[in-house]
Amino acid sequence: MTTADEQTGTGGSGDIARLLSYVALLAASAGLFLEASTIPTSRFEVLGAGAFPMLVHGALILLLTGSIIGSLRKIPADAYGRFAADVVAWGKAKRLVFVVFAGLGLYVAVMPVIGYTSSTFLFLITLLVTLAPKTRTALVVALVLALVFSFGLNWLFAEVFNVFLPRGN
Repeated sequence: MTTADEQTGTGGSGDIARLLSYVALLAASAGLFLEASTIPTSRFEVLGAGAFPMLVHGALILLLTGSIIGSLRKIPADAYGRFAADVVAWGKAKRLVFVVFAGLGLYVAVMPVIGYTSSTFLFLITLLVTLAPKTRTALVVALVLALVFSFGLNWLFAEVFNVFLPRGN
């Protein structure tokens, strides 16, 4: 299902996404321009090692500024509300992806504290129970997988490879 904005290519979510990408690239170029200005000069070069990166990022900053201005003039005011609604709908549709990334972040943060075995078991059992079908067989498989990949891998690395995974505090 396409809207008239998507068919004509004006004022749609794609234009706003493009505008946001221009802003992100402008921020990155400005940061890299400032970083290039801190490169020390040697006594053998007049311009210094940071001159070329500053020239490239300065040109990018000018081009991106022009692109941002052009995009702002092209997008109608009501398109921003539609874009916000599209982003919210996309976030709801991809909520499990956000749950997995949040779980992964928590897993990485907790591993130094409680150790590899416990954190991996908790992460895997939570993730597998959340994503698997709610049947007895799926729960048993999730438990076996969590045990094998936490306690089993810890044993394998410690006994076979003599590599000790984080034990925690």
